[in-house]
Amino acid sequence: MVVGFGCPVILWLALAAVLGSVLGLGEDIDRPLFGPPGSPLRLQESDPGLKKALQFAEERYNRGSNAMHLRKVSRLLSATKQLVKGIRYTITVELSNTQCKKSTMLRTCDFYPELQKLKTEVCVFEVWDIPWQGTSTLLKQKCQPKVESQVEETNKVVDASTIKPLEESVELLGQFKQFMVTYNKDYSSQEEADHRLHIFHENLKTAEKLQSLDQGSAEYGVTKFSDLTEEEFHSTYLNPLLSQWNLHRPMKPASSARGPAPASWDWRDHGAVNSIKNQGMCGSCWAFSVTGNIEGQWFLKNGTLLSLSEQELVDCDGLDQACRGGLPSNAYEAIEKLGGLETETDYSYTGQKQSCDFTTLKVAAYINSSVELSKDEKEIAGWLAENGPISVALNAFAMQFYRKGVSHPLKIFCNPWMIDHAVLLVGYGERKSIPFWAIKNSWGEDYGEQGYYYLYRGSNACGINKMCSSAVVN
Repeated sequence: MVVGFGCPVILWLALAAVLGSVLGLGEDIDRPLFGPPGSPLRLQESDPGLKKALQFAEERYNRGSNAMHLRKVSRLLSATKQLVKGIRYTITVELSNTQCKKSTMLRTCDFYPELQKLKTEVCVFEVWDIPWQGTSTLLKQKCQPKVESQVEETNKVVDASTIKPLEESVELLGQFKQFMVTYNKDYSSQEEADHRLHIFHENLKTAEKLQSLDQGSAEYGVTKFSDLTEEEFHSTYLNPLLSQWNLHRPMKPASSARGPAPASWDWRDHGAVNSIKNQGMCGSCWAFSVTGNIEGQWFLKNGTLLSLSEQELVDCDGLDQACRGGLPSNAYEAIEKLGGLETETDYSYTGQKQSCDFTTLKVAAYINSSVELSKDEKEIAGWLAENGPISVALNAFAMQFYRKGVSHPLKIFCNPWMIDHAVLLVGYGERKSIPFWAIKNSWGEDYGEQGYYYLYRGSNACGINKMCSSAVVN
């Protein structure tokens, strides 16, 4: 059943029905915005690291405030820490006015005894601390005046900073309705719609965080994956086997490029790249990455651009795990053993594993071997310009909410060793002095820039250099 918000009466009824799920976020107060790596741990007020993080957040708050008086933490509501290339603290506190002016240097600052002068706020801080470097960074500061009825003396902690004004909640419903219409979403029940709205709301905040910290020119926001939790997105569309390095079989090293890389190159301009495909709800990105590479290699050797079968690999590659993931190195070996690939027309894609229906009589393209490329991005660019599109893999965390532009996530949110998605590198260049890789994805043309993802080039962003390979066609 599609939830209808078409008229004002229904809008307010729907608002009343879902407001609890939209606004009742107290149970999620300790859930950090970003999951991997590590799990969040609840902290006691006596934790030394938490005390340091609180002092840092308090100092940064006062430094940026225009208020005359210093404000101090008057109550700790909740705190967690998570290991992410250091320690990220997520802290929810009450801040209240003291009787000390900012210009004074008093050792102790008492709070106002009068309730109306305290002007208490509820604040959420995220502090990223790297002890071995002696550095701390304030990733998030969000404060809102405390409403007494919102924080009650009960066993359940309520985060007043997540309470939205009514009109903002109506705006959220409007965004969710537009999302449903744009991506043809249809939920089975009101309960499911409420659940997806809650996830959508959380994902908007995650996209906002990515946007505020991105170092490139990317725009993050609502995508067709905005009603999926991080876990759902990962298990449905990504490939957990890629980061299991012990499973990777050794490959022959590729020869270096004969000359330096040109300033830019794009194989789409030279006829070596097919249109965007869609892997659907199947973790078969590895198959699309490999077939895209072989399509380019076959074109460069024979002058014909074929669309080759990913479904053949899903069904017949006994080394990999079909929709549960696979490795390009295994796929090359499987193709050699099978004797080649059929075309998409002869062996069409279904997005689920079936019995193998391969026949050698329909082989349209074959490979002789495969090679692994250098991990130096300049050498990768030079090899690509000379030899064709490259099968690569990367950490796809930021890709869930990517809309356009050159993506350059902070390394702590895009661990280069936690690669989980295989794609096709088709070119490189610069946009407004920002160097990029042009990446052909397999999530349909309604993803990113007409199906493409653009990633910053030059910093090994998201592990883009960790697993570069190609088939060899003699």
